[in-house]
Amino acid sequence: MRPLSRLFLVTLTFLSAAGLAVPAHGRAVATVEPRVETPALYDDEAGGNANGDDPAIWLHPSDSRRSVVITTAKEGGLYTYDLKGRQLQHFPAPAAPGPDDEVGRFNNVDVAYGFHGRDLAVVSDRGRDTLRFYSVSGGRLTDVTDPAAPFVFNTTQQEVNNAETAYGLAVWQDATGTYALVSRRHKTSVGLVELLAKPGGKIGYRVVRTLDLPASFTLPNGQNWTPCLEPGEQAQVEGMVVDQDTDVLYVAQEDVGIWRMRADLTGPPVLIDKVREYGVPGTYDPGTEECAPGADPGYGGRRLAADAEGLTIYYRDGGKGYLLASSQGDNTFAVYRREGGNAYLGQFKVGQGRGIDGVEHSDGAAVLNVPVGDFDEGLFVVHDGENTPATPERENTNFKYADWGDLADELDLDVDTDGWNPRHG
Repeated sequence: MRPLSRLFLVTLTFLSAAGLAVPAHGRAVATVEPRVETPALYDDEAGGNANGDDPAIWLHPSDSRRSVVITTAKEGGLYTYDLKGRQLQHFPAPAAPGPDDEVGRFNNVDVAYGFHGRDLAVVSDRGRDTLRFYSVSGGRLTDVTDPAAPFVFNTTQQEVNNAETAYGLAVWQDATGTYALVSRRHKTSVGLVELLAKPGGKIGYRVVRTLDLPASFTLPNGQNWTPCLEPGEQAQVEGMVVDQDTDVLYVAQEDVGIWRMRADLTGPPVLIDKVREYGVPGTYDPGTEECAPGADPGYGGRRLAADAEGLTIYYRDGGKGYLLASSQGDNTFAVYRREGGNAYLGQFKVGQGRGIDGVEHSDGAAVLNVPVGDFDEGLFVVHDGENTPATPERENTNFKYADWGDLADELDLDVDTDGWNPRHG
């Protein structure tokens, strides 16, 4: 996610009377109330420059009540919480290697089960262009990153300092090994990275191959369109998820839409949905650091308002289920079928309720179909980019937990608590 002041703002963004964004298609959407929230994170010196971004859910092997939510907070590092939203652990991001170098910034996190007998939290460090690994046992995390872990996309520290670094992340496991799919900040690249067991119980990796998504597009009228961004930037990817049963990778190219491709990056990507702003020309203003939009040619989608962000999959038996996507520009989430052609099913938002505020400007999300503690019909965890009550002059973020059963009721979706399990598929 880019800072809000730098988002590509278009005239088609409608606002409600209360000042909150409404869905891209203009119709009312279902609302799900959160049941739990985590403590506020503050992105300032007093708060440790903690800015929430992405969650993952680690399922305890024998007692779901001891399952843990693992979250990234950029310079604030890694936080873990119990199912009541109480903080359990905090791992600071690494310091800068030199006085003029970038500090660590933890961007995205996912979980790998049973890697050489251990569960791992895998984290992208966009400040240092590396991956970091934390062994998870009994709900407690231990850093097991190989100190010699290489850069993912760069070759020198000077290149890393240009911030074109490891960004979005999703874990993929198949018969050949355990992998992370990693996107590159400010570029269209996605890399396939194989996890490697190292001496002393440490975890390292190697880059297998990379794939570049399109940076510009030919519109139906024959004109070429490139998303309007800051000079030198391309339309980056952040939200990512792999369907572990079908080995299909979904990625959210923020200003373009959602792509589907082979998880090993050997096949052509297919654009399954577009953001509403797709095809809208823009002129960058260096004074405001924003893009002034031109006339909309009408080639965009209807379900997503840029940025397209966090992706997660709710699994059901028989290859069925749901792909969920954060539509950050209008504070909603789109739901697609997991199977077939990913047909669109509906949209919802996480609104205020039970004394907890609603979710806005959401980056990452994670969902589990299995019972997790009191969430006996499944758990949906989502980043809230504008937590309230707000503290003046302090950016305030956190994470909200919602019950899948509540969401399923609102959108007439199915609940399947025993059709799939992340530990054994």
